[in-house]
Amino acid sequence: MPNSAALAARLTLLPALVVLLAAASPATAPPKPAVAAPHPAMPATQLALKDRIVAVVDEDPILNSDIDRVLGLGLAQAKPGEGETDLRRRVLGTLIDQRLRFHEIDRFGFQQVPVDQIEQNVAEIRSRFKDEAAFNQRLKELGMTLASLKQLVGRQLMVLTYVDERLGPRVFVSLEDINAYYRDVLVPEMKKQRQPVPPIEEVREKIRGLLKDQRLNQEIDRWTEELRNKADVANYFDQRGNALPPIVKTIVKKPPKPS
Repeated sequence: MPNSAALAARLTLLPALVVLLAAASPATAPPKPAVAAPHPAMPATQLALKDRIVAVVDEDPILNSDIDRVLGLGLAQAKPGEGETDLRRRVLGTLIDQRLRFHEIDRFGFQQVPVDQIEQNVAEIRSRFKDEAAFNQRLKELGMTLASLKQLVGRQLMVLTYVDERLGPRVFVSLEDINAYYRDVLVPEMKKQRQPVPPIEEVREKIRGLLKDQRLNQEIDRWTEELRNKADVANYFDQRGNALPPIVKTIVKKPPKPS
């Protein structure tokens, strides 16, 4: 199956915020969000954008802050020549796919994964920071707790378990497949790099694993596409202005104290 750490590294972290959500289906215009009325005792009130919905997957909103969390924890990096907007759009696409898979796992009723697996993946994320203090500070900046991180890592590992049990049996790599890859891909590449070509006996199992991962990823993509076709997905990333369903908070400015 695919490397669990690599796939878990693409997980998004759900916000632990109490917000006013205005979810809309693609067939209807997003409704105007409800806004809390100003407190009567405090006349100077200003509304400020707290967050905004960038996509809705079957009435489950994905927020702009979800993208911020992925990038803030170093779980996604820009590709060569990829700008900030394209990077955020790509991350959102990954989050939509993850949300589709999470929903399917929830419907399936999968059991929780072992705690040691969760701890191992959280430790890998933590290792991206210079020390524990820097890691905790970043969690705080992103409005997260260690418990919420572990919860989302656990859900991602549940997806991996589902993939291994449900999609893994569909993948088969024959001896002919291995020989063809050795002959048509590995040997020409090694000669191109002017490297000695290893005997096929030495690399057979590595080739088998590589081909299995490639085909399992294809099965995951096919499964995710099936989920997307059955789901109600609204992507607002490239919309601007009033078309966006924002999340707002009320900021009360107190009058200055008399001098």
